[in-house]
Amino acid sequence: MRHHVCTLCLHVLGFATFVVSAPPSGRCDMHENQHDVIVVGARCAGSSTAMLLARYGYRVLLVDRSTFPSDTVSTHLIHPPGVAALQRWGLLDRVITTGCPPIDTYAFDFGPFTLSGSPGDADFPVAYAPRRTALDELLVDAAAESGAEVREGFTVNELVTENGAVVGIRGHGRNERRTVDERARVVVGADGLHSLVARLVRPEQYHEHPPLLCGYYAYWSDLPMDGRWEAYDRPNRAFAAWATNDDLTLVIAGWPYREFEANKKDLEGNYLQTLALARPFAERLRTATRQTRLVGAVVPNFFRKPYGPGWVLVGDAGYNKDFITAQGIQDAFHDAELCATAVHETFSAGRPFDAALGEYQSRRDERVLPMYEFTLDLAALEPPPPELRRLLAAVHGNQEAMDRFARVNAGVESPADFFAPDNVDRILAAAEQPPGHRASDGPGAVS
Repeated sequence: MRHHVCTLCLHVLGFATFVVSAPPSGRCDMHENQHDVIVVGARCAGSSTAMLLARYGYRVLLVDRSTFPSDTVSTHLIHPPGVAALQRWGLLDRVITTGCPPIDTYAFDFGPFTLSGSPGDADFPVAYAPRRTALDELLVDAAAESGAEVREGFTVNELVTENGAVVGIRGHGRNERRTVDERARVVVGADGLHSLVARLVRPEQYHEHPPLLCGYYAYWSDLPMDGRWEAYDRPNRAFAAWATNDDLTLVIAGWPYREFEANKKDLEGNYLQTLALARPFAERLRTATRQTRLVGAVVPNFFRKPYGPGWVLVGDAGYNKDFITAQGIQDAFHDAELCATAVHETFSAGRPFDAALGEYQSRRDERVLPMYEFTLDLAALEPPPPELRRLLAAVHGNQEAMDRFARVNAGVESPADFFAPDNVDRILAAAEQPPGHRASDGPGAVS
């Protein structure tokens, strides 16, 4: 169990980042085992939510059945919007200190040509990919430092309900038989794709789509990336690579879900055959050494209604899509900020719970739906239709367009804006200009 730091003490000492609000009304009679918020799940979404609510001054209990540091299946790429959130929270320097190198270029190899661009803007130009062993522990520590009580190795067995509303959790610590009840005004389910909280409250699901892609990755040494995130698109196959901590490179390969049963009999062979489809990359890989076994995942695609009487869902528990665009961590950070704001408005300003959390849902969905649809298109690994092939060929060599394409994949720019008819027309028109007249023919143009 991590040390519980009194939020008031932090405030007095000048360590609190957020202004500590007055305690919500009704807390004067709170029993010892009662809290304002209980957060179930202490990885990216849960620790961030707990940290932000604790910084508002609320009494937060954060529980997870795991202990930290520990790993989990993840692409663990933080695109520039996620990096910006870490900066807002005062945690970016800690992530950089873990030793994961910055990624300043996203390169998309389509075979005949490669599109290379910057994933960010002037304020946040780079991405990072810290291992989850480092990132999750860092976030758990930040939640504890902000005033949340953290219980690691704590398993939630069930939710406590009264009159149809969730009012707490029932669970036990590691190696403990006795169960305890902990009660709160709101229980947040941040316990991932297979969320127990979601399973028990049974929220409505919508925009559902079955799995599209199987993905498997391992870590390699002696495979320098020089600040690049590289993705390779081939018929019915895709793979990508980027650098992480300890001079290691994550290399992930995928194929359509319809091949899952056939290919699972020889994951090693199919993984290596996929990486061999791009000869220059395969040559680089020959001098590298694989350091870990293959791990992988197949995930469904869905939205869940993220709130109900006494409960809220954040992160993968509330919304999930294929990992091909690696949006999960920054989506978790964005959810955490929206959720913390909505709960704070309910507690401090008396805004009706359904109104505040309904806005949380609508703002979440409005932001992520275009990327969700874009991700499903990519995860299908279908050959691009003629009009898309024409557009990608026109993007090649146009540095401004390549930067924008990189920013779409990084979640900085909405796919709806990039693929809007007027923008497509501009890119195609620029490609028809004779050499020497294109805006991209100046200094810094990439061919």
